[in-house]
Amino acid sequence: MDAVNQRKIDHIRVIQEESETDRLKQYFDGIHLIHRALPEVALDEVDPSTTFLGKRLSFPLLISCMTGGDHDVVLSANRNLALAAEKTGVALGVGSQRVMFTSPQSRASFALREHAPSTLLFSNMGAVQLNYGLTEEMCRDAIETVGADALYLHLNPLQEAIQPGGDTNFTGLAGKIGSLAGALDVPVIIKEVGAGISPQDAELLIAQNIRYIDVAGTGGTSWSRIESHRQSEQDAKTSGRLFQDWGIPTPLALQGLAPYRDRITLIASGGIRNGIDMAKAMVLGGSLCGIARPFLEPAMQSVDAVVETIEGLKQQFTMALFLMGLSSTKDLVGNHGLLLS
Repeated sequence: MDAVNQRKIDHIRVIQEESETDRLKQYFDGIHLIHRALPEVALDEVDPSTTFLGKRLSFPLLISCMTGGDHDVVLSANRNLALAAEKTGVALGVGSQRVMFTSPQSRASFALREHAPSTLLFSNMGAVQLNYGLTEEMCRDAIETVGADALYLHLNPLQEAIQPGGDTNFTGLAGKIGSLAGALDVPVIIKEVGAGISPQDAELLIAQNIRYIDVAGTGGTSWSRIESHRQSEQDAKTSGRLFQDWGIPTPLALQGLAPYRDRITLIASGGIRNGIDMAKAMVLGGSLCGIARPFLEPAMQSVDAVVETIEGLKQQFTMALFLMGLSSTKDLVGNHGLLLS
């Protein structure tokens, strides 16, 4: 098994075995929403659906980017996620597709359009790889393999800095992201992997005509903590675990980018663990909510287990709308009037 493929399997093993890789900071608990004792709407009339990139979703859930590779477990997990996403009408992003170019057999784990013919699918590559040989043609290949509606380019300077042999040359990356986005036929979405996007980052990206940003703040899965398991014990103590909570909490990242919402569409992810968190994230400006870790174990089990997790989140989200007196999701995004001061 090649090194990139092995790293993906290692990541899954660490997440499964080490509970503290999920930091469970619960930053959304500090956000309080209006409760309506007289909601003036019937619960069964609440419509939680939304539209993103021209496609209707049953509610604003993105099963966020997790994995892919040449391994039966990964192949089965991605298939289960895709079938469940299609069945329930939610969006799905794949894990980094870099492994496609080091282990060609892994392509099958990303070929998901046959399992999800109508719902939103997102391809995924590491942005820093544009400084290490990633080309426009390779990105097109990644998009075509998934049958994707958009390409995620993820930013992960902390993970790369902690990762043994990581790719840490982020010089001139904004301009290369802009050039690539301008050449592709599908939208490019920029995403952090758990440390947040700052206003300074947003300004750089907006200058490159990027119009979609996934803030992916801190509070949930810590890739610094995960990568610490692949460091020496001394390095793990002085860097991997030291920086495990580094970054911008997701609610603060959303609030920080609020002034730019007339120019960018925000996706909220990072520590979102239930339907109430989703509602809060959307009040703070997110148009879609990404959740990853809670789907890992269900994905390893079956399509039905993934569907059950999705339906639970949908029920929670719908109830939150009802308790705020809202009949639809469109009344939620960026509506700061729903926040308790």
